[in-house]
Amino acid sequence: NGRPLLEVIQAAGKAGVRAVQFREKDLPLREQLALVTEIQQITKQYGMQLFINDRVDLCLAIDADGVHLPSTGIPIAVAKKMLGAGKGIGVSCHSLDDVLHAEAEGADFALLGPVYDTPSKRPYGSPLGIDYFRKVKQSTSIPLFAIGGIQESLLTEVLGAGANGVAMVSTVMSAENVREKCRTILKKIPIS
Repeated sequence: NGRPLLEVIQAAGKAGVRAVQFREKDLPLREQLALVTEIQQITKQYGMQLFINDRVDLCLAIDADGVHLPSTGIPIAVAKKMLGAGKGIGVSCHSLDDVLHAEAEGADFALLGPVYDTPSKRPYGSPLGIDYFRKVKQSTSIPLFAIGGIQESLLTEVLGAGANGVAMVSTVMSAENVREKCRTILKKIPIS
């Protein structure tokens, strides 16, 4: 809706959103560093965790809470060695095999999707569907978050399938009132 990213993150933080993933692949590294440093000030102010997408070096540079790796990215063991203790490692997964591999390699959590159709996830294939998500959740012991086309109206279904949480981009970013939208969503998600 044409708002600055920092304004959206601050509104989400005020509402109680618990984590932000920094994913600005199109920016040069120095611009990423400048932007994520500003974002980190907000995440710290509101007690949100900050994960850096695919950039272990950037995570180390700002002492973020952890990284989120693509399933084809740097091996988890290498990321753990570089980051040291105390940093979370999540992995984007698109199949049961991806999740089981991430778990075996020591990931702290995984995002699985796309669960539903969404334009940004079409390059990863057809939506997996809620039944597939449920099957994967029942096959893993690490926290599993749903991503891809997650709308407020689908939260009951996704959480009922065992999701430990959800990643929502368009629902939050396009909300007329980000703070109120996030509050409404968070009321539907039990804190674990």
